[in-house]
Amino acid sequence: MRAYDYVIVGAGSAGCVLASRLTEDPEISVLLLEAGGWDWNPLIHIPLGVGKLVRSSLHSWGYWTEPEPHLDGRKLYWPRGKVVGGSSSINSMIYIRGHARDYDTWAQLGNRGWSWDDVLPYFRRSEGHLERPADDLHGTGGPLKVERGHGDNPLYDVFFAAGKQAGHPWNDDFNGPEQEGVGRYDFTIRDGRRASAAACYLRPAMKRPNLTVETRALTHRVIVEGGRATGVEYYREGTLQRVAAEREVLLSGGALNSPQVLMLSGIGDPAELAAHGIPVTHALPGVGRDLQDHLDIPLQFACPKPVTLHSLVRLDRAALAMAQAALFRSGPAASFPAEGGLFVRTRPELEMPDMQWHFLIGLGAKRLRIPLLWHLNKDRMDQDGFTIRMCHLRPESRGRLTLRSADPADRVRIFANYYSTENDRRSFRDGLRMARELVAQPAFEGWRGAELNPGRDVVSDGDIDAYVRRIAETIYHPVGTCRMGTDDGAVVDPELKVRGVEGLRVIDASIMPRLIGGNTNAPTMMIAEKAADMIRGRAALGREPGRAAA
Repeated sequence: MRAYDYVIVGAGSAGCVLASRLTEDPEISVLLLEAGGWDWNPLIHIPLGVGKLVRSSLHSWGYWTEPEPHLDGRKLYWPRGKVVGGSSSINSMIYIRGHARDYDTWAQLGNRGWSWDDVLPYFRRSEGHLERPADDLHGTGGPLKVERGHGDNPLYDVFFAAGKQAGHPWNDDFNGPEQEGVGRYDFTIRDGRRASAAACYLRPAMKRPNLTVETRALTHRVIVEGGRATGVEYYREGTLQRVAAEREVLLSGGALNSPQVLMLSGIGDPAELAAHGIPVTHALPGVGRDLQDHLDIPLQFACPKPVTLHSLVRLDRAALAMAQAALFRSGPAASFPAEGGLFVRTRPELEMPDMQWHFLIGLGAKRLRIPLLWHLNKDRMDQDGFTIRMCHLRPESRGRLTLRSADPADRVRIFANYYSTENDRRSFRDGLRMARELVAQPAFEGWRGAELNPGRDVVSDGDIDAYVRRIAETIYHPVGTCRMGTDDGAVVDPELKVRGVEGLRVIDASIMPRLIGGNTNAPTMMIAEKAADMIRGRAALGREPGRAAA
């Protein structure tokens, strides 16, 4: 067999970071395996292309949940990146780290070395902010390029003004000393181009002779011999191939694929493995459990002024906007149209925000209009309007995933179990009412038309619950299925080593013991940054004296 020091499974947000950091040492050889292809598609690199990417299976695994019992039995679509860069190549590019207490909670759960003071230096090392000065919280020299949203649509200023009128503090930096308040998001965008993990980490490392990348490589299993991971078996170019890992195998397939690979390798709940005829290599019942995700609902209004994205939802205009972004890195397609944000506590007794809002200058039309034929099949979303999407940050609901079969090409079965607790339902009820209160502020006079979703008649707790059950969707942040911890239900220890198996780690969002309060892409890269130092035996980065609180 060919042999490398490290074999990384998955060239997503974490895998690209690991490949880059590990190969900084010329004595280390790395093989990076990716089931998808290269990120050649121009839609990946033009920020507005995300609208097409998340709805198609072109660069996504195209998962669906099982029927959700608390969401009217609906199956929810889960796009997860199947391309170099992983979900960082198809996501909405919002750069959020989460709340400091999220990481302090990780540490209090027994994960020493994962408090806010421990992880902040890795966020700073990763970050290459193009506008904020380097300080105790921000970095400017890191690979991951970050810039503020610059959209000049007047609706953003209306939203900001209404937020302040509703009593929310202005927040100039959601990754600053405080998270709560209304403000403008930062994005992983640079000069009108997506700053994915592939663009920022992997491509600069590709010139190194000690890095090998193989795409269209579907991992079948980790080879475990005598209680140690010794290699990987994968399918590529029509053949089943085996490669040796002389030091470690690193799983970075994400919250769905990493637990799947573990189970296919015989590492998991013995009863689950037996159901599919997979011999038990190591009993680890927590694999696939503790699934957590952010659920999201929209509040949508018509807008009487033609200033929204509705004008672009036409084939000819959309093509011109994409061409402008591709050729000149400018225009409406060179940014993402959800620059307004708000972190809010739906109850005053809460210690930190429990909801995150995204303000979009459009209604999220699902099809392009064709000139002269646009009136055919027209629905009420074919008009100017705006949307507040409300995401519940810390759900109590927990789900799980299982294998569908022992075939590595089969999708896992996802039981998200959304909206299953009264506290989760209460947060959505209170959050929707607070969002309506914001839109009712004087700043929206003249900009606010009819309420399209859920509609003025949806008022009672029961009505709001019914609306959530009918319309809620994932906002694409699954975590927890290879949970980090020191208890019997944990899958990896605080060094991200699979418990009971030598030479095997999981390094991606699946290790998060609790969901963080925000978008999960930047935290996933932080995890990989920190893990790279662990793997190389380097001392953990320390925080700098005098840093601000967060």
